[in-house]
Amino acid sequence: MVAFGGVLGSFRRRAATEANDAAAAVAADEAFLLDAAIHDVDWRAFPPGTEFSRFEAPSGQLARVALGPSDAPRVVLVPGATGSKEDFVLMFPLFAAAGFRVESFDLAGQYESAHAGPWNLDPPRTRYDERLFLDDLLAVLDDGTGRAHVLGYSFAGTLAELALLERPDRFASLTLLSAPPEPGQAFRGVKRIGPISAFTSPRQGAALMLWGIRNNLNRVPASRLSFVRERFALTRRDSVDDIIALMMDTPDLRARIALATVPKLVAVGEHDLWPRELHERSARELNATLAVYATGHSPCETAPHQLARDMLSLFEASGSTP
Repeated sequence: MVAFGGVLGSFRRRAATEANDAAAAVAADEAFLLDAAIHDVDWRAFPPGTEFSRFEAPSGQLARVALGPSDAPRVVLVPGATGSKEDFVLMFPLFAAAGFRVESFDLAGQYESAHAGPWNLDPPRTRYDERLFLDDLLAVLDDGTGRAHVLGYSFAGTLAELALLERPDRFASLTLLSAPPEPGQAFRGVKRIGPISAFTSPRQGAALMLWGIRNNLNRVPASRLSFVRERFALTRRDSVDDIIALMMDTPDLRARIALATVPKLVAVGEHDLWPRELHERSARELNATLAVYATGHSPCETAPHQLARDMLSLFEASGSTP
């Protein structure tokens, strides 16, 4: 009877596992199909009910958006160099529908936070340095109750890691989206241009990046390109130069992040700037789960349903859910 019970229990466990795997496959297919159906969208159009505000950060006023109940668990999405809160517009309704309060903001010097900068600090400074961006992010995280699920996109992945190490009490989980997978000169591993990156200045590197975006080398849809060019009209060039300089001296946080106990996700596109194998190695070094999508550097734009699905799974693992 014990043997039979063990066999029956094993059969039931296998059946339950197979059912769970089948359900996950259906959910994955649905997310993939929803992402495949995305066409040209208005990148300025946040969902109804979105709150728009100006947040008083150490570097000045930051443009911020939020959606969802104020007392719900927070999801804070941090954009990278030349980016903005609008990069996550397709993810906002997905997190809100799951019961979270989702937030984002423009980094100092970027888009609608262009008037925030080192001259506003006490005492004033001359550069957009690491401490400026980090203190701004920590102020945003402190402007709410409980721990937050934090996503750092590209350059902001390093900021999110630094914030986690300095204030682990503010984090429920960490997602690194298309973040630099190596410390030091982060561009050395970038496809095609990596070998020449050691011979370019931060300003030259920024110029190359801006030229590629403006000339649509990534072949984004017309409305996306129009919005990006409009955003450039406000973004301060010196803030971009300084961010590129910081990325050329990315701190090595791998061992300390690996020891962090919050659930961690490395999310990247198959055709990201950095080769997949570097992201795979980074995920192992950080003790993080890896998710790879059939897209480029911006899964938040091109695979938002798949990215949100995987982040919600991460949130479940953290225990910080509505």
